Amino acid sequence: MADMLVKLYDLPSSEGIRKELASKGIVIHRALPPDKERIVEWIRTHSTRYAGGEADVCFSHTPVSLFLATRECEILGYCCYDATAPDFFGPTKVLETEQGKGIGKALLLVALEALAAEGYGYAIIGGVGPVAFYEKCCNAILIEGSTPGLYKDFIRG
Repeated sequence: MADMLVKLYDLPSSEGIRKELASKGIVIHRALPPDKERIVEWIRTHSTRYAGGEADVCFSHTPVSLFLATRECEILGYCCYDATAPDFFGPTKVLETEQGKGIGKALLLVALEALAAEGYGYAIIGGVGPVAFYEKCCNAILIEGSTPGLYKDFIRG
């Protein structure tokens, strides 16, 4: 899967989608270290064990480079940044039952806004699956020749 490039200085704001989700009881927020074990286990269960490893790394950063979508104490989705490499977005996942509500878009935008706040001008979305989603949400463009890119030495199995 190819990587995508995003201009962080030309992002749509996450404010509107976050307010809309909040009106439905869904909150987008940065993860806290005391929740690490629960969050990483949730990610291993609902995403992959590989994503769980990347999420674990996010808790070594200050601030934690992982955002959650929650309804009360229920985790609905997550996204990471700076997990496998600096300035990289991903992995990310929203429960199938919660997809189509804007949660994935909100998680994406808050993470990209965090990267912009850290001084980056561009971000990489690594190993993209849904290309059209990223094109629509943040005007991401494919990076030619980026497969397998950073993941060339990834040992699967």
